[in-house]
Amino acid sequence: MKKEGNAFTRSSNRRAFFKNGAVAAGAATLGAGLLTNPVSAFGQDDGGSPITRGDIAILRFLSALEQVEADLWIQYAELGGATNQGLSPIDLVQNGRKINTGLAANYVTALQVLDGDMPQYIVDNTDDEISHHAFLNNYVMSKGAKPVDLSHFAILPPSQVTGVPQTGRLTNLKQLKVDTSWWTRYRSPNQNPDLGGTFENAIPDLVSHPHTAIPLNNDDLVLNPDGTIPNHLQAIANTAGFHFGFIEQGGSSLYPSLAQKVTNLQVLRVLLSIGPTETMHFQVWHDKAANAPNITDGNLSFPNLNDGQDPNTGLTTVGSNPAIPAADLFQTNLIMPEPTIFLNSKFGPVSIIRPTDPNNAAQGAVKSFVDDGLFIDPASGQNTGIVAVLMQLAEEADEARRGF
Repeated sequence: MKKEGNAFTRSSNRRAFFKNGAVAAGAATLGAGLLTNPVSAFGQDDGGSPITRGDIAILRFLSALEQVEADLWIQYAELGGATNQGLSPIDLVQNGRKINTGLAANYVTALQVLDGDMPQYIVDNTDDEISHHAFLNNYVMSKGAKPVDLSHFAILPPSQVTGVPQTGRLTNLKQLKVDTSWWTRYRSPNQNPDLGGTFENAIPDLVSHPHTAIPLNNDDLVLNPDGTIPNHLQAIANTAGFHFGFIEQGGSSLYPSLAQKVTNLQVLRVLLSIGPTETMHFQVWHDKAANAPNITDGNLSFPNLNDGQDPNTGLTTVGSNPAIPAADLFQTNLIMPEPTIFLNSKFGPVSIIRPTDPNNAAQGAVKSFVDDGLFIDPASGQNTGIVAVLMQLAEEADEARRGF
């Protein structure tokens, strides 16, 4: 869930977003029923202050995004998840339905080039997102509010690999433009997105053209005659590895951003308890993406990030700040958050999650998913109606204000 600081600072920005084709026609009408809350007041709980409408709006928005995340992670698990690693059985279940994993054996092998435990981590991340959505829905229902269910937008076709259930999905993992600026954002010693910082992509080709992060069909799984992994299949696995990091770094920012708007202490506890698990996910995927081999497949190249050069310019220093060696922003083992400016530069650098500005955080998260290509219907080339519903939920969350 990537959070962008000021994506919709004015209402006109949102109108332009809709006008420019980000939302399929009539989508707002389709989602209207989800947004009707017949409850006039929410009760006080252990949090001292009453649970406000703003608190509920934040919880419902997060539940919606967690359902989206669960959908995309299930697709990754079906194709690349573990089947029988170790003695702990794989028991991935959603709504009482067992999810079969590891259906694309050669895709699993390509993922394991990044790390031998990738399949297990994929299953565990999937399980976590399923639990987040279920818990948040159960919690809001316990407060008399309406849960979120986006399942009627599950119309996108899945992979055609043998064994994958041919049921509609909420997300499209076949036409992604993966933003990898999070890589340099967490390495920058003097830039913060909350203070206007900008960041280069680690893998420029991933965001310049759409690429698939899952095998489209069995043809994508064919190995070379000598049994080695072809560049095309490895590029798909590499794309997935960087997409994992993109998805989870967003949640690392979104939860603390929205927590600043919560009134009820128990609701605050919910956000502060779920949010750090997203950061744990991000740290794992940040580390594993660093192991993506340097290959080229058509218009997609994964450069050597350890050669001391900026992959965007070929220079050994950073274009925006020649005093910084390129290695400081791209070297693969620099995965701990580099201390940077926070709140005000006079306080000195500090290691932090960034961004955490609460201003329009929810809408920025939705926009980042749209920019990623997650909701593109391949039949029309347009986003599905889910975008309008997510954006309305996001607006309601962003309008929340902490009460005292």
